[in-house]
Amino acid sequence: MGRDFRCSIGKGGISRDKREGDGATPVGSHRIVGMLYRPDRLQPPVPWAKPIGPMDLWSDDPTDPSYNQMVREPYSASHERLHRADRLYDLVFLTDWNYPVAVPGKGSAIFIHRWRKPRHPTEGCVAFSAENLLWIAQRIDFGCRIIVKP
Repeated sequence: MGRDFRCSIGKGGISRDKREGDGATPVGSHRIVGMLYRPDRLQPPVPWAKPIGPMDLWSDDPTDPSYNQMVREPYSASHERLHRADRLYDLVFLTDWNYPVAVPGKGSAIFIHRWRKPRHPTEGCVAFSAENLLWIAQRIDFGCRIIVKP
């Protein structure tokens, strides 16, 4: 749409060989395949956005059959909480990185979400300011791409 946005990337830099836990953002053209939001904090930015509830988690255990999938509590395998106390996951775009069919160990939860502060690294996701993230969310369609260059 002719706009550039400042963003944050993974603390492991940009990688052509993404691995679980390396903190890197994977190189490539990643399709947006979903959008999640906190209904107690935001209105749905698009009709296809899905609400995040207190029991929603994301599996990051490469040995678990639900690796790199949204799961719900109770859940004993390693996971990341989607319904967070901070505001980082108030609005989340899901990418097709290693999803929906996941290769164990190739990396999980490569999301697009709100940054902690400008230039603060992520665990491998791409993060934007809250204002820019919402602006983007209100204008993208399912299947749009984010391109991470080497």
